[in-house]
Amino acid sequence: MKFDPISLLYRLYESRLLREVQGGVLPRHIGLILDGNRRYARELGFSDLLAGHRLGADKLEQVLDWLEQLQIRIITIYVLSTENLSRPHGELTGLLDLIESKMRAVAVDPKIHQKEVRVRAVGQLNLLPLSLQAAIAQAQETTQAYNNFCLNIAVGYGGRQEIADAVKQLLRDRVRRGAAAEQVAEEITPEEIGKYLYMYDLPDPDLIIRTSGEVRLSGFLLWQSAYSEFYFCDTCWPAFRKIDFLRAIRSYQERKRRFGT
Repeated sequence: MKFDPISLLYRLYESRLLREVQGGVLPRHIGLILDGNRRYARELGFSDLLAGHRLGADKLEQVLDWLEQLQIRIITIYVLSTENLSRPHGELTGLLDLIESKMRAVAVDPKIHQKEVRVRAVGQLNLLPLSLQAAIAQAQETTQAYNNFCLNIAVGYGGRQEIADAVKQLLRDRVRRGAAAEQVAEEITPEEIGKYLYMYDLPDPDLIIRTSGEVRLSGFLLWQSAYSEFYFCDTCWPAFRKIDFLRAIRSYQERKRRFGT
């Protein structure tokens, strides 16, 4: 086999980064905005842009292995926004079919069950095709007893809509209990609204990573990210490497978190 000095240097650098971050404080919960799938497909000259999404979907399995190595037990991935639902019909159908096939695969994946990964989808799931809703329900039902790792999939998700849904449900509950409008208004606090968010039972993300060079959240976890640290990576999601991931963790460890002060 031909000696590849670049590959050797990459492995040595990756090992050094891994040792470095293992010695620091690690985030409990990471949010990932998986951006750049279509751009990557164009860069490789693919006429079918869905090829980039397929490569991106395969990348996730690697990332779960990296998280396990560092014992980071909660991850939320942004795979489809509510705005994405207005994409051209052909592209959207292919993307929804890909998400459905991955959800069905997750439900029976031996590694998911061996690692005891709880899978949860968050978003306006009622806007999704019925077959995709069924695949999501299957993945959630087959993993609901697990609590070793949490894989949250934001699909048909919008951060503003999540906040609106939380407030509406809070109001419904208070009215159901017979509270007057003025009383309800007085009782609404950030803490009360937080109890009605999609992932109310999980800690907020400590670190949010976005790939492809875009420097914005695009509606991802707007409420929960108030005190998150952010890391924006130029690499497109399908090309995201372990060293990119470890650099994000190292950047997080180098910051002094002030939580608003």
